[in-house]
Amino acid sequence: MAHRRRPTALQLWPGAGADRTHHTLVAIEGSLAPTPVQRCDFPNRRAGKKGPERAPVALAAVRDEAAALAASLGVSPASLVLGGRSFGGRMCSMAVAAGVPAAGLVLLSYPLHPPGRHDRLRVAHLPEITVPCLFVAGDRDPFGSPAEVRRALRLVRAPVTQVWVRGGHDPRGVDDEIAAAVSTWIDSL
Repeated sequence: MAHRRRPTALQLWPGAGADRTHHTLVAIEGSLAPTPVQRCDFPNRRAGKKGPERAPVALAAVRDEAAALAASLGVSPASLVLGGRSFGGRMCSMAVAAGVPAAGLVLLSYPLHPPGRHDRLRVAHLPEITVPCLFVAGDRDPFGSPAEVRRALRLVRAPVTQVWVRGGHDPRGVDDEIAAAVSTWIDSL
């Protein structure tokens, strides 16, 4: 059996209300050195606007930035791990489900449903994901409880690793724990 190469790089996207300097994304970048980590901003944030990006624009940004990162490193886009926090992770998962190549997905605080809207699950694309996934979330996240997330992840047709940390949607004081989980998981690919 041939040994698989560690993914070439990790590309991370922030949640709707944050930018590329989010504390968790910065911590993950530090933990993966010397593996390249690119922290990206969606186009509206780069233009100085706040609030969520429209999904079609966000999906195009993920696709284009992943291709650009792969080209800059001289590697196949399929050797990259894509992911992010909340909205950023959701957009990466939707992009990969739609055919953007990747070695895996890192999904932090995945927004399974809007808070208090358990009937509005964001899972339609999950059966189309065929790459390994790491889900890291707070055990008190109003966007999806551990039980709800576990049920939803049964839809993914690839290996799924789940890590639960103390906290809500933006867990505080656990960045080192999250970064270590991401590093360990990437090493396992």
